[in-house]
Amino acid sequence: MRETSAEIGALQVLLDRSVAGGSRQLRDIVTPHRRLNARQLVVELVGMKVLVVATVTAAGEPRTSCLDGHFLNGQWLFSTDASAIKARHLKVRPACSATHVDGERYAVFTHGHADYIDAGHPAFAGSVDYFTEFYGSSPLEWGPHIVFFRLRPTWMVAYAAEPASFPEAPVTAN
Repeated sequence: MRETSAEIGALQVLLDRSVAGGSRQLRDIVTPHRRLNARQLVVELVGMKVLVVATVTAAGEPRTSCLDGHFLNGQWLFSTDASAIKARHLKVRPACSATHVDGERYAVFTHGHADYIDAGHPAFAGSVDYFTEFYGSSPLEWGPHIVFFRLRPTWMVAYAAEPASFPEAPVTAN
């Protein structure tokens, strides 16, 4: 878990605002007794989580693909080769959605905008360092033109069948 208290607080505001602004049908399913709070979510999302990322073509046609997602500082970070269709879509149309589902145990739905992080971006070196530490090899060895994406959520909902079974991050004064 890498989130600060301020980031956890901002994530909780986003989670609350997203559910409150959702449809009646969403609120009927994601009731207060079926939601993960931000402190539970940051604990559960440590490490790699398979994400289904949705992008759109220039013609507005939806496309989904799976990739390794890492939830860091209240945002999703993922990578691919710059030649991948999802990378090309996100570079010109950064609005996207991502979903992580763990069976019927819990699900996280995110809408937002993805920052395109290539070698010229200030976050590139830190992203390479994180992935190298996590995977034990440099992502620069995985393909000729690795790029990263940081999905900045504008909407996020975290559903859980049994939220009481999820641990919470401790409250800290950072």
